[in-house]
Amino acid sequence: MRVLLTQVGARYCAVPIEHVVEILRPLPVEPLSHALPFVLGAAVIRGAATPVLDAGGLMGGALHSPGRFVALKIGARAAALAVDAVIGVRVLSESALEQLPPLLDSAQLASIGVLDSNLLVVLRCARLVPDELWAALEKVA
Repeated sequence: MRVLLTQVGARYCAVPIEHVVEILRPLPVEPLSHALPFVLGAAVIRGAATPVLDAGGLMGGALHSPGRFVALKIGARAAALAVDAVIGVRVLSESALEQLPPLLDSAQLASIGVLDSNLLVVLRCARLVPDELWAALEKVA
């Protein structure tokens, strides 16, 4: 399966490429009242207000200043994932991807599922990439 590898702090995250629309420089983000802690706010992407999720916040870490936005398609809607850097596209076997830990923990799954089940489907596909696998992927690229 083709994935977009991103860096968030000292961690790497793999997002299935089928959900990625484009990679952008960070845009101005307007905070949203009563948003979950990992929702930075909304940015205007291609003329549409788009929620921006902080990948570091999704992983339970501190919020960061993103280096890139990864625009995602979520059914008929969109969202952007704020990450530190985009590494590139890599190929992982289905079995390797299934063995990687998920991006989200169970508490986050529950809170996102209540708000947006389609977003939950996309984020459930994202995986954390351990250092050993990252080193192997660097050798192949």
